[in-house]
Amino acid sequence: MDTFLNLLVDILSEPAILVALIALVGLIAQRKNLSDTVKGTTKTFVGFLVIAAGAGILETALAPFGAMFQEAFNVSGVVPNNEAIVALALSEYGTNTALIMFFGMIANILIARFTRYKYIFLTGHHTLYMACMLAVIMAVAGFNTIPLIIAGSVALGIIMTLSPAILQPFMRQLTGNDNVALGHFSAVGYAISGLIGRAVKGKNATSTEKINFPKGLGFLRDSTVSIALTMVVMYVIVALFAGPQFIEGELSEGTNYLVFSFIQAGSFAAGVFIILAGVRLVLAEIVPAFKGISTKLVPNAKPALDVPIIFTYAPNAVLIGFFSSFLGGIFSMAIMVISGTTIILPGVVPHFFTGAAAGVLGNGTGGIRGAIAGSFVNGIIVSFLPIFLLPVLGDLGFANTTFSDADFGVSGIFFGSLANYAGPIAIVISLIVILAIMVIPFKKKKEDA
Repeated sequence: MDTFLNLLVDILSEPAILVALIALVGLIAQRKNLSDTVKGTTKTFVGFLVIAAGAGILETALAPFGAMFQEAFNVSGVVPNNEAIVALALSEYGTNTALIMFFGMIANILIARFTRYKYIFLTGHHTLYMACMLAVIMAVAGFNTIPLIIAGSVALGIIMTLSPAILQPFMRQLTGNDNVALGHFSAVGYAISGLIGRAVKGKNATSTEKINFPKGLGFLRDSTVSIALTMVVMYVIVALFAGPQFIEGELSEGTNYLVFSFIQAGSFAAGVFIILAGVRLVLAEIVPAFKGISTKLVPNAKPALDVPIIFTYAPNAVLIGFFSSFLGGIFSMAIMVISGTTIILPGVVPHFFTGAAAGVLGNGTGGIRGAIAGSFVNGIIVSFLPIFLLPVLGDLGFANTTFSDADFGVSGIFFGSLANYAGPIAIVISLIVILAIMVIPFKKKKEDA
């Protein structure tokens, strides 16, 4: 049984395999010939592996920066990191996590089939993380085995459906169509960034992609060049504060600290380049293949894909969003120090991915000002939500890490607070009410003849 559950978790948490299987089913449903089916499935599989490889390079390049930052400015506290907290939790909640993940994905499909929310969430690793958090919260709330799995699965299915749904108006504006959704559990932060973009837009909003550089700085129009040079400056500044002794002794294995900084900055730019290439490959295959799923199982369904899928629409906003979100994290940390609360350190990886997406969507609604303001507020959101999430995680709330992205905080605080005030029955009632509201058909106003 444990072997089967491990296999299930491995398959469902690997986006490349999961989305390739979806593409395969979609192509078969469309009765494509063998050549097109093999080509579409393989390209989807490889495309997601390319994205994962790029993301891995990014995370490897950013990890030393976080350590350097803490050393340079002498700060310590809780570091939000989904992978770290899930690794700690799976030892105790692994079986429940696997079952919630499996049945939660089925719940997502059923909700998409029988409600107006036609979103199939395909970001496997985020589904795993959310399933793990729900397993913890439902256990802390007082649920036992089967009720725990049922409540967790229904909650996961609802979150997997509503998270992309609240972002779709912004995705339509960004992409110019309604073909694809965003499947990344920081939708609350992204939606707020989009709304802030609209609020600060002004009369003549300029997109981050139309920044006018002087002729002598024309090379900055190339996103790969601008990202690499910007990261070099950022890395070198922090390296100078951290000092050669720490970097060469703890991080670079003796390599000169400035050389090490240059390499990490260049690797970051390489990771972004690889991600963008993978996104183009996947989008070309998964959207047409998904039409087969839409036709047969869930009419008009939209695939909700991982966050790098929107990076190609505004590469400059990706970098601006990262910096602004990180600054929001530093600002939040200063407020926490002054107020004496738990200190949430600005995790570089979550601030990059969520800040970049907030920047892209903020830019889509409000140009440069939207990208800066929206992602800065996103940085504040993902900094303060973990403080309120920690108390509802039981013993796991005392770890030196926690869940990072906005939807984890919102969902965890919501269900955890219900349990604290009225126990498991409050969670059950809330799930029934949410499902009932989702099932109610949306009636469009009839246009006058």
